[in-house]
Amino acid sequence: MYLALLVIFLQCSELYTQEEVFTFNAVEIKVQPSVKVKNGAPVSIVCHADISKNTDFQLKHNFTIFKDGKLVFMTVSDKGDAQYEIPMARSSDTGDYECTVEAGRKTKSSNSLHVWVTGMTKPILTAEKKEVLEGDVVKLRCELPEEVPPLYFFFRKIKMNSTPKEKHVFEPYRNFSVVEFSVEEGDNILQFDCFGRRTVKLEFENSEHSNKTLVTVREPFIKPTLSAKPSNNITEGDRIQFECSTVVARMRDIEIILQKNKTILNSVRDEKILKYSAIATLEDSGEYLCKVEQGRASKTTKLNVDVSELFPKPILAASMNKLDENTELTLSCSISGFRKANFSILRKNSNGDIWLKNSRNLTMRVNVNDTGSYICKAEVKGIVKESKPVRINVYAPVSKPTLSVIGGLPEVVLGKPLRLICHSVTGTPPITFTFYKGNEIKKIVINDTYATFLDENIRRNDKRGYKCDARNNHSSGVKTSNILNITVIVPIRNASLGSIPYGEVEDGSETAFLCSVKEGSWPILFRIFRKTDHEVLLFEKSENADRVMWRKEAMNRQDTGTYYCIASNRANVDVKSHPITISVILASWQKGVIAAFVLIPIAGAVALTLWWFLWKKKKAKGPSVEMSGSALATNLTSEKLTRQHNDGDYYSGSGYIEDSENHMKSTDESKGPDLESAEVEYTEVEVSTLDPHRAPVQKGTETVYSEIRKANNDSVENRHSRIQGHPDAT
Repeated sequence: MYLALLVIFLQCSELYTQEEVFTFNAVEIKVQPSVKVKNGAPVSIVCHADISKNTDFQLKHNFTIFKDGKLVFMTVSDKGDAQYEIPMARSSDTGDYECTVEAGRKTKSSNSLHVWVTGMTKPILTAEKKEVLEGDVVKLRCELPEEVPPLYFFFRKIKMNSTPKEKHVFEPYRNFSVVEFSVEEGDNILQFDCFGRRTVKLEFENSEHSNKTLVTVREPFIKPTLSAKPSNNITEGDRIQFECSTVVARMRDIEIILQKNKTILNSVRDEKILKYSAIATLEDSGEYLCKVEQGRASKTTKLNVDVSELFPKPILAASMNKLDENTELTLSCSISGFRKANFSILRKNSNGDIWLKNSRNLTMRVNVNDTGSYICKAEVKGIVKESKPVRINVYAPVSKPTLSVIGGLPEVVLGKPLRLICHSVTGTPPITFTFYKGNEIKKIVINDTYATFLDENIRRNDKRGYKCDARNNHSSGVKTSNILNITVIVPIRNASLGSIPYGEVEDGSETAFLCSVKEGSWPILFRIFRKTDHEVLLFEKSENADRVMWRKEAMNRQDTGTYYCIASNRANVDVKSHPITISVILASWQKGVIAAFVLIPIAGAVALTLWWFLWKKKKAKGPSVEMSGSALATNLTSEKLTRQHNDGDYYSGSGYIEDSENHMKSTDESKGPDLESAEVEYTEVEVSTLDPHRAPVQKGTETVYSEIRKANNDSVENRHSRIQGHPDAT
């Protein structure tokens, strides 16, 4: 038995210690009775959690319901459902609802569900005053107490037998709005109402109309009366009197105004009646308006007045409208069917009409200053009427016109237009000017005192002259100018510069420069420039020719450089030639002098050398030497002794024969088959020559051939001779 209890206890402990596991299958949100309900109906929003558990254990659920992201309901329950009750749904309850459930550190949310509460609460309209005066304003307040902004408010002013006037206001932050309506003339009993509007899912929803508010309007004054005495149908010259009156509740700030065509004729303030009188004219016919104003209130009355004509306007006639000066002009004034009037004739002027005569007719001799507009006036019973103006033009004859070139001489550059002006000093405008080229009409201009003509077709050999005519309305006719002949200036073309000689010029010689042009009208201004580090004007001359020559008599080294010429004429265009380069070199005689200075010393040195050579050669040869071995030795010994005793004396041609270089070959040294037949030997001797003028020693090597004839019996074999000069010889 105890064993069984132990087993049961252990099994229960195992079940108790087993882990509790659950999971959310889904979280759903529902609306009852439906997602679209009427305003004021009850609504239930139910949140349901579908959870699976491994065992049947109790689980706490935290339910949270949100509307448009804002918390509206929260509860904790052991059950899987929670319910949010709205007893009376309002339009403010419209929105997107969402449910979130939290249990055992797990959270899950439902999908969003839109709830639409149709219909809005009825707005409440209140008026600040129940009774107002014309011209006052009515201040209204419309409120939707249970609605949430943003909201639209619509106000209506309802009048009997007329279309309501409406105003609307958008209120983004409050659930009420205030407007003002003005009370106009004719408003008696007014009704006002309002309604609201909101936006739901891009759709508009209107509330029902508010209660109607009644406002009574009182008149501050009655509509004015307007009358004309003696009648509103009168004749010119009669006096007419207007009266405008009203009845007011209070006199303060009352004003009466009489107008015609928006022109104020008269006005009074703080009075009940206005009077205005005048002598009637035709211009007084029309509509008159009487207006009474007090504060914002205003009332008007209209009256039409018809003024009949007493007499028609006078007519002014002229004998001529266009006439020459110093002729007679007659002006006559008349009234059709009416003769008893006072007439006067006047001339119009900007500073006031100028009176001429109190008469029906006027005759006068006119001049140019009488040109202008004339009128006549007629007066009957104080009524003055004016005729239409008549224009009178008095013409002075035109003077003979002058034709000239605008801006200068009677000439034109080829390729450019010619501008002419025709001018008449006197003559009443308008003047008609006619331009001719030859006999061909080129242009007709109507102007005051001058006219211009532009001729763009200028030719090189055009010989036709120009003239112009001038005429106006004077009877004298046309005046013609003198003929104007025009010189056509041909521009310079292709300037060139040359020189003789060209390129290289000897120093001191003459150079001729020739500047020429291919074409161009004379005179032509020629200028020659030299350009080194700057430009120097060398020559300038105006010639009636297409070329000019300039001679530069003595050129020097400073004249070396680049030369060019510029040619111009009255076309005022400088044409520049291509540059040429001139190099000044030495003259022939200068070269000869330089050559003389160089060659004469050279020639002298050569001649002196040649003389020395010949003298030395002569001395070296002497008489032919035929000696034996003993005689030669004796002579050598004697010469040596003589030199030793005459130390310092001048010796010409002294020298010595080196053993190793200069030697005499004896016949004994010439081994061969013809040894005995050899009779002549040649000895090469190095000679030192002393300059006769004690100049430094000039050493040279000359080969001196000594002819030695051998005697058969006296020949000396294998002997070397050494000849040594004086120790001081140089």
